[in-house]
Amino acid sequence: MTISALDLLLYAGALVILFFTPGPVWMALMARALSGGFRSAWPLAFGVAIGDALWPLLAILGVSWVASTIGGFMVMLRILASVIFLAMGFLLIHRSDRGVATDSRLTRPGRLAGFVAGVAVILGNPKAILFYMGVLPGFFDLSGVRTSDVVAIVAISIAVPLIGNLCFALFIGRARRVFASPKALRRTHIIAGLFLIGVGLVIPFV
Repeated sequence: MTISALDLLLYAGALVILFFTPGPVWMALMARALSGGFRSAWPLAFGVAIGDALWPLLAILGVSWVASTIGGFMVMLRILASVIFLAMGFLLIHRSDRGVATDSRLTRPGRLAGFVAGVAVILGNPKAILFYMGVLPGFFDLSGVRTSDVVAIVAISIAVPLIGNLCFALFIGRARRVFASPKALRRTHIIAGLFLIGVGLVIPFV
């Protein structure tokens, strides 16, 4: 492997922060967990894992080629990553009063329906696309990655969100009434937004 354990650890930490920032997947899990408990939400988490494998793989393959042909590309990506985190943070705080989505396609009963909904949500999730395409390259030198490096990155990209999503679905399923409160949801949005802004301010200097 050409990437270090520290690089992977820092990347895993970024994935944890990403998980704690509400987005389409977060809202979809809440919608299913609030409507049918953990039994209804866990298939969606596994559907999301498909996208969590696909997006980083596409990012690595695409960015590796660009990085090998354009000098200074990694610096530009680091700046872009910082801007993305800052923008997402400010947007979360600005839209902190928005409630949980009530799209019936997300809450349709059945394991297959939940799995398909998870795949659809992650493939169309702008937060995931921006993170993997704009932020992931800032953690690794993708110009010379090997197969073992790609496997390690993709494995972490799957494992961290999947564990987080399953725990989140279990928690929401057991505390439906408390977490459905608009006040609690707004507070969560604001805290997550502040974390994102903090990360955005730090990225250019690491």
